[in-house]
Amino acid sequence: MYEKIKELAKLYYPDTVNCRRDLHKYAEKGWLEMRTACYIASTLEELGYEVLVGEDIMKKEARMGVPPETILHLNYHRAQKQGANPYYLEKVKMGMTAVAGVLKCGDGPTLALRFDIDALGLIEESSSSHFPFTNGFASVHRGTMHACGHDGHTAIGLTTAKILMNIKDHLHGTIKLIFQPAEEGVMGARSIAESGFLDDVDYICAAHIMPQEDQPYDLYFGMDESFATTKLDITYHGVSTHAAESPQFGKNALLSAANCILNLHSIPRNSDGQTRVNVGTVHAGTGRNVVPETAKLEIEVRGVTSELNRYMEIYARDIIEGSARMHDTVVEIKEMGKAYALDCDEDFMNTIRSMCQRYLPDLNLPPYNLSPLGGSDDFSYFMERVQAHGGKATYMKLLTPIVSSPHNDAFDFDEKVLALGPRIFASLIYYLSHENKA
Repeated sequence: MYEKIKELAKLYYPDTVNCRRDLHKYAEKGWLEMRTACYIASTLEELGYEVLVGEDIMKKEARMGVPPETILHLNYHRAQKQGANPYYLEKVKMGMTAVAGVLKCGDGPTLALRFDIDALGLIEESSSSHFPFTNGFASVHRGTMHACGHDGHTAIGLTTAKILMNIKDHLHGTIKLIFQPAEEGVMGARSIAESGFLDDVDYICAAHIMPQEDQPYDLYFGMDESFATTKLDITYHGVSTHAAESPQFGKNALLSAANCILNLHSIPRNSDGQTRVNVGTVHAGTGRNVVPETAKLEIEVRGVTSELNRYMEIYARDIIEGSARMHDTVVEIKEMGKAYALDCDEDFMNTIRSMCQRYLPDLNLPPYNLSPLGGSDDFSYFMERVQAHGGKATYMKLLTPIVSSPHNDAFDFDEKVLALGPRIFASLIYYLSHENKA
C-alpha cells in the first residue's frame, strides 16, 4: 500500500503544482480567504468527503483579529467576481473561512491533519529572478502574498485528500482534514479548537514547509523552541485641544503611548527562560499644534513556555493600564492573536519515525526528532485541545530548498515538496488506521 501511495502522489503531482500556483495567484489574508475556502470545499465535495464549513466547525466569538465588516464585504464581492462557489461563499462571507473534510471508514481511531490556508500582507517581488512572477502565478491581489508556504500546505492537503479517497476501502476509523484560516498573527486556530470539533481526535498532525539545512534531510518529526505569544492592539483615548492656547484642557494620548512603549521594553528578563516584547506600529495625532486625542499601538509579547508568556502578558497589561492613568486617558486593549508553546508528543514522533524507516526507506531522516521553530504557531491550540482529551499531537517540518526567507517578498520554495508532503501524510493516516484499529 505504501508503494501505491507513493505512485499516487507522483501521479497527482502535476495537479498539486497547479493547485498551489492557483492559490498563490489568488492569495488572501486571514479571515478573508473566501475564494480559497470555496476552492477547498468544492474540491473536497467533488472527491466525496463530508464537507463542513464556517460555523459547522468554528466558534464565532472565539475568533481574534477579524477585519471590519466593510473589508469582509469587499473580499466577498471579489471572491464572487472570481467565480467562487456561491453555496460555500455564503457560508464564509463574514470571515467564517474554516473548512474540513470528513471521511468515515468504520471502526477505528479518529485521525486529524491540519493545513493552514492564509497569506501575508506583502507586495510580491516582480523581478525576472522571481519564479512565480516569470511563470505567471505571482499574486494578482496587490499587497497580499503567500510568503510562508501556506499555498503549498493547502495543495498538499487537497492531494492527501485525493489519495485517501482512492484508498478508503483500506482505511479504518474517521479522518478529519482541517483547513485552518488566519494562522498568520495566530488568530484562527482557537475558534476551531473551542468549537469541540477536535475533542474526539486520537492523533493530530500538521507540517510546515521549511528550508533544507546543511544536511539534506526530508523532514523532522516535531518542533521545539517555539514561543507562546499574545498579540495586543492598544488604543489610548484622550482629549484634543489647541497645543498652545489651552494645553491644560487636553489629555495627551500620545504621551500615554510613549510611556507605554518605553516601559514595555523595560520589562525585566526572567531566569526561567527567554522572553520577547515588541512594539510594531504606532499611530497617533493629527497635527503639530493639536494635543493628540488618540494613539494606537500594535504589540506582542512572547515566552518560550506558556508560563513565561503569561508573565510577559500580565506585566505588559499592568504597564499599558498604568500609562493611561499617568495622563488621565482611557485605554482600550484588544486581543488580536494568541498561541501556546508547542509540545510535541515524543511517542507519536517515534511512531512516525518507525513508519518512515520501515515503509518509506528512501527518505533521508535526521538522527533526532525535533528541530527548533524559533517563532509561534497557533496549531498549539489544536495540540493542547487534543492532548487535554487524551490524544497525541506533533508538528513536523517538511524540508525543501527555498528562495529568500519566509515572510520576504521574494519567498519561494522548491515544488518537489508537493510530492513528498501528500505521500507522508497519506502513509501516516494509513499506518495509524491499521496500527490503532479498534
